[in-house]
Amino acid sequence: MEILVILVPLALMLGGAGLVAFLWSLRSGQYDDLDGAAWRAIADDEPPQEAPAKR
Repeated sequence: MEILVILVPLALMLGGAGLVAFLWSLRSGQYDDLDGAAWRAIADDEPPQEAPAKR
């Protein structure tokens, strides 16, 4: 039971750190454009330029 004196505050601190990190990500705009990144991942790139033929 003495281990709970260490584990409970440790769990509360880790949960608080996770909450702070989540709130920071909300304030910094990490979730503003969720669809843009998905479309950029599957969008076609421009076709590669052909190198000029060497003589």
